[in-house]
Amino acid sequence: MPESARTIDISAELVTLLGPSQSIAANLPPGRIALVIQVEQPARLCIHLGQEGIAGEQLGQGSIVLAVRGDALASLFDWSPNVCEPQRFYLGNGQAAIARSLFEKRDCEGATATYRLAKSIELLCELVGALKAGTLTPMPDDALLSRNDLERVTLARQIIDEQWSEKLTIDHLARRCGLNRSKLTKGFREVYRSSISEALVERRLAEARRQLLGTDLPVGVIGYRSGYLNNASFTRAFGRRYGVSPSDFRSLRAA
Repeated sequence: MPESARTIDISAELVTLLGPSQSIAANLPPGRIALVIQVEQPARLCIHLGQEGIAGEQLGQGSIVLAVRGDALASLFDWSPNVCEPQRFYLGNGQAAIARSLFEKRDCEGATATYRLAKSIELLCELVGALKAGTLTPMPDDALLSRNDLERVTLARQIIDEQWSEKLTIDHLARRCGLNRSKLTKGFREVYRSSISEALVERRLAEARRQLLGTDLPVGVIGYRSGYLNNASFTRAFGRRYGVSPSDFRSLRAA
């Protein structure tokens, strides 16, 4: 393994390979399942069930391999990667952020090692949780977008996730991302299996739900902050998504 590559021994069940390597298979402990993460935009995950399927595959600078025992996945998470079909996925922004944090350095070598150990465990838990819940977006084998276009579509999703409270239109996002409207809308649906407007509504309602649970702000104020000009439209949208009105949702929390 090149000197710039790093091995993080987490436990008897989990080893993390971080950074470049000429071959994943050459460094994968026997009997391990490899969750291979590429952190460059768009961040993605590929699941390999053994050394046979990854012979010759290389790791780049932004590569992470979580080499985990299959029996550990079964005992800890009641999950097996054999149920995944397909086995290539785009990562969400939160999972990608955890993956990128593995490359960060702390004040000293010991602190860096501990930090990376903790982040490796967090990343494994987040990935398996998303795989079990079916919330990761599969990568289609016949993707029509180039790598550059995929990066631009990913940027659109990042803008939605971070700037959900602003007035975001498809034309505005297209200009920000450097794609025409048609390619952005088609590419977004290909990658995220939803329209841009659906993703924006989902993000705003999720934030409204969080504020209803965690703050005492009036329902009307939360609705307005979530992009709804009146309480009636907010109540209808929230009810369609969560099956209960915002006021009743807050009452259930109090109960």
